[in-house]
Amino acid sequence: MNEEKMVVPHFFLGIDSSTQSCKIVVIDTTSSEVVFVDAVNYDQDLPEYHTSNGVIQTSRKDLSEADPGMWIDALHMIFRKMLQKKFPFQQVRAISVSGQQHGLVCLDSEGNLSRPVSKLWNDTTTVEECQLLTVALGGPEAMIQEVGNTQRPGYTAGKIYHLYRHEPEAAKHSSTFFLVHNYINYFLTGGVKVMEPGDVSGMALSFPGSTKWSNKVCRTISPDLIKKLPPVKPSDVMIGKISNKLVKAYGFSEECRIDAGSGDNMYGAIGTGNISPGIVTISLGTSGTAYTIFEEPYVDPAGEIASFCDSTGKYLPLLCVSNLANGYNQLLSLFQISHEEFAEIIKTTPPGNQGRIMYPWFIGERTPDLPNALPVYLGFALSDFTRPVLCRAVLEGHILNLFDGFKRMPVKPREIRLTGGLSKSDAWCQTIADVFEAETVPVEGEGAALGAALHAAWVFYKKSQPDYSLPILVDKFVKFDEKRRKHPDSNRSYHSLKQAYSEMSTRLRNPIGNVDPFKILNQMSS
Repeated sequence: MNEEKMVVPHFFLGIDSSTQSCKIVVIDTTSSEVVFVDAVNYDQDLPEYHTSNGVIQTSRKDLSEADPGMWIDALHMIFRKMLQKKFPFQQVRAISVSGQQHGLVCLDSEGNLSRPVSKLWNDTTTVEECQLLTVALGGPEAMIQEVGNTQRPGYTAGKIYHLYRHEPEAAKHSSTFFLVHNYINYFLTGGVKVMEPGDVSGMALSFPGSTKWSNKVCRTISPDLIKKLPPVKPSDVMIGKISNKLVKAYGFSEECRIDAGSGDNMYGAIGTGNISPGIVTISLGTSGTAYTIFEEPYVDPAGEIASFCDSTGKYLPLLCVSNLANGYNQLLSLFQISHEEFAEIIKTTPPGNQGRIMYPWFIGERTPDLPNALPVYLGFALSDFTRPVLCRAVLEGHILNLFDGFKRMPVKPREIRLTGGLSKSDAWCQTIADVFEAETVPVEGEGAALGAALHAAWVFYKKSQPDYSLPILVDKFVKFDEKRRKHPDSNRSYHSLKQAYSEMSTRLRNPIGNVDPFKILNQMSS
């Protein structure tokens, strides 16, 4: 008598350590199911770190920092909850980490934090450092030729230079500079120091796809910098096994592997099925991003489109705006309205807002590169500062700001896939379809965390089982909210409004005189 053979689950765990939360997704490749999802909100669940939206509270508008210990504590919190639910950790074959891009974590020779907090992607204290680096290289064109990107406050190079200039003792005692996901990998492996091309391409310290650091940029920062940067290995490899401490604490198998991991945008691409040219992902979170896949590197001559690698050996040109959900969330708070009420208000207002435009540069802006910028209202009469008009202005302003940068990208999307909290809003989905003139569909689930889990499975099986190729895994696990798929409405043409928005944006970022009005107004407000 033949007994039916028991199928042993193959679990793959994806972690997304984002600005505001830590999310975990576990997939089972034997059943093609997502078997576990959980999250920790830093503000609510770890109040001892005194954060607001994942950032240490401060009166400075340009400062954005967090304690890396918070990210590790969030992982422990989720692992403990999984343990209480008797989750079978021993079935986890591999783990991959998605991390918020560009954050700087500094370690001393003992592996302890040499700077107690990490500068995050939306920290803009490094404007001067970016300018100094650019001048030292010979201007923006020379910088783009050297590292494929301009120097921006969001990138890591300026953060490291800021450390050397303003905190020399911390720089001196730092022996390793990590990005966020590298630091979490260091914790998971118990000490492996490795970087990979995807996340590294956003540091502005090397040309995308190169495994060598730029001597020119690094030596401008400090002669000893290259020695403090870990080696860069391919994205599609395992970097080590899980640490013995985590094996003992939670019951992971000693054979559980940790893969190279990557930035949240690289894994957001995988988690939305954006793994071949023609698909565009738009992530609607605290910041907004729009990106696609190219087979060859794309370098924007103006440096507005970031030239990144993806995590599969291809390239990921990316637009990032600093302001997206922040303006929308503040508006809801100001008027005490819910998401549902906002959607109803928008239905009462005309697309195009009768020519009233808002430039939503609430915390400065990354694209366009205006770190000192402030919001600007155009076309408003005295009677126009009403709830309906402002709701429509905020919605369209954020999306027009995103599109105005995106149009530099040489791609006509055959489909836009939405992820992030605001992808649940019909108003946002339809307006994106109309402004971008492309079919738009929300992706279900947690994009970056799912992308991390899929990447872990792909790397684990890559050499032994071609039945688990990345396209096959994506087809099995990436699901779309088809009921909310939106088509561009020909009756809602935004052509004139896009022209007006772009023209005035150009004028605002290129003042006629020698005085930066944004800088003056920021000084007055602080």
